[in-house]
Amino acid sequence: MATWQDRLDRDEVLVIDGGTGTELERRGVPMGMAAWSGLAVHTHPATVREVHEAYIDAGAEVIITNTFGTTRFLLETAGVGDEFEAINRGAVRLAMEARDASGRDVAIAGSISNLPPGMEAANYPPPDAELEGLRELAALLADSGVDLIALEMLQDTRHAARAMEAALATGLPVWLGVSCRHRPSGAGLVSFDIPNMDFAKPLDALIPMGPAVVNIMHSEIAAVPEAIAMVRERWSGALGVYPEIGDFEPPNWRKDQDVAPADFAAHARDWVGLGARLVGGCCGTTPEHIAALDAAFHAPSA
Repeated sequence: MATWQDRLDRDEVLVIDGGTGTELERRGVPMGMAAWSGLAVHTHPATVREVHEAYIDAGAEVIITNTFGTTRFLLETAGVGDEFEAINRGAVRLAMEARDASGRDVAIAGSISNLPPGMEAANYPPPDAELEGLRELAALLADSGVDLIALEMLQDTRHAARAMEAALATGLPVWLGVSCRHRPSGAGLVSFDIPNMDFAKPLDALIPMGPAVVNIMHSEIAAVPEAIAMVRERWSGALGVYPEIGDFEPPNWRKDQDVAPADFAAHARDWVGLGARLVGGCCGTTPEHIAALDAAFHAPSA
């Protein structure tokens, strides 16, 4: 059975799932400022599994665990720090159950982000405590059986480097997820939404650390072509793209813009033409968007 790495080595296009937190929200799961969708593993486990199943049914070949906001320091802010292990093991278990029920060869990526509590930079724990918390989550995801670690929405390079260090320590392949958008002036890209940080800065700091894949994720669709060019100047390995649709109004996602699934797939064809070999969606994308990607890149079985 071919692994995701085998598929990339054969220069095939791999389809990743779409937004998990926003799809949970669309299905009625409340979001929170501390752990965003992380608590859904305990409060709405059936819905978490249903979201994974929906993405697999749509054609996703990689699904990402609902652990984007489940470091211990985020869960402590949400008042459930003592449930850290149960929540994270539960998140992996729900993804595995969805995969096993499908009978398909689907890889499971363990999501880790370096977002601070309350999404406020002033709330980051001290550096040693932050690194220890990231290592703890990475090790737990690895022990729970994920196939790889997907670092997502990395931004400030110091905090992102700690996440990379923690993920690499597991020995699993690490997907580096970087985010960008156009400057308000429209000239050039900034990292995430940090006005004074050029997108080149995290690329120059993090790519040399040795990821297996570099993903442009949680980024404006309009910024993707320029972002691909910037990554390609620094990275010749596997490249993925899974951008967002809409904007964040804490703690909810505002779909103030929409991109039809067919249009999303058309954009993805352009990204593949520029060198991407993994395509999927982040916040605001749905199983319908992933189904359109599957139809665009995978011929129906005879």
